[in-house]
Amino acid sequence: MNSGDTAWVLVCAALVMLMTPGLALFYGGMVRSRGVLNMLMMSLGSLGVVGVLWVIYGYSGAFGADLGGLGLLGSPSEFFGMSRLVGQEGLSDTIPTFAFAAFQAMFAILTVALISGAIADRARFGPWLLFAGLWASLVYFPVAHWVFAFDETNAAGEVTAVGGWIANRIAAIDFAGGTAVHINAGAAALALVLVLGPRSGWPKETGKPHNLPLVVLGAGLLWFGWFGFNAGSALTAGTTAAIVFVNTLVGASAAMLAWMLVERLRHGRPTTLGAVSGIIAGLVAITPACSAVTPLGAIAVGAVSGAVCALAVELKYRLRYDDSLDVVGVHLVGGLVGTLLVGLFASASAPAGVAGLFYGGGLDQLWRQAVGALAVFAYSLVLSLGIAWVVRATIGFRLSTADEDAGIDETEHAETGYHFGETRNTLRGSRTSEHGSVEALEGSVR
Repeated sequence: MNSGDTAWVLVCAALVMLMTPGLALFYGGMVRSRGVLNMLMMSLGSLGVVGVLWVIYGYSGAFGADLGGLGLLGSPSEFFGMSRLVGQEGLSDTIPTFAFAAFQAMFAILTVALISGAIADRARFGPWLLFAGLWASLVYFPVAHWVFAFDETNAAGEVTAVGGWIANRIAAIDFAGGTAVHINAGAAALALVLVLGPRSGWPKETGKPHNLPLVVLGAGLLWFGWFGFNAGSALTAGTTAAIVFVNTLVGASAAMLAWMLVERLRHGRPTTLGAVSGIIAGLVAITPACSAVTPLGAIAVGAVSGAVCALAVELKYRLRYDDSLDVVGVHLVGGLVGTLLVGLFASASAPAGVAGLFYGGGLDQLWRQAVGALAVFAYSLVLSLGIAWVVRATIGFRLSTADEDAGIDETEHAETGYHFGETRNTLRGSRTSEHGSVEALEGSVR
């Protein structure tokens, strides 16, 4: 064991965990004030549901022994409850298995939380939690196995344990989750949008972001955590992590500039929301490519993704699908762009050691990237449509029109995010009795 590598991975796991509350603030500021708490709760709910499932069978399904040698799914029972991992020395020569498991748990949680932004203001909270658990089990855990589980080999180079088919048979490069996280979540977001339909009054009466400073704060936390997300995927505090760190920085920076330029050319002025959206688009796109490109290549990936995503978010009005917070336009499109651009901008001098089309590698890596990206998109879209339809048909998924018009915070959580100098509170309150018990108060509380 290497204490430096172990500390690096654990710190990066904590950084990735911080991304989920950061995402909650980012999404929460973009909705109307009467829906901010629900947006926060959807991300926090993902922490609860996926965190528990990861320990029970999620880690095993993603990184357990491959079932059938096809590279499709790890054995959910091999590390059931993770008890068998207690006492094991480590995943590799340098870090404990539990450090890796903790790091990957944060990826699973964040991926599910990303989906929620597409259905802001109109999904019931209980059915969302059910969808989150089913989707993590049936979609994320298998796809994580495809992308993140690598073959184990002996000293002679013989495969002793089969890993995921995308990582090993196709050999697509996805360093930190362009396919498993962003394309996967973006496809699920599109499926939910299609099943639930648009918000009441969309597109004319859905309002503007109620708190842009909150959006900027959330974006800053996401960018901060993303260094752990990408650089931590090196699993060692070395050269690869340092290169990935720099690529993550400049990819996001270039995308922000590109998005603002598109806004300036199309609408006359750059906006704060556009700037932070460009940052996220660049981070999404550089995620799969950060180990395969040079810093100049990272700038190119970021610039292309920023411009393309800025144009893509406007397609929802032409195609008539209500993606509330542009999860499809940023995460699905950004993930596709970043994954495919590996096939163009990859340099053999980067840690991945693969050359793309522009660096003399021909089309070989490009087709591998395309197969991996399209496979994850198709699988996630089809399964997500099925899961969403089942939830809708059994317990209902969407708010009633009356509840939606009244505000999702009050109807789903009996709370409101802001009290502007009010002297009355018409929500549920509580008080402690003389015996120390908590008694519910119904009605008005002064």
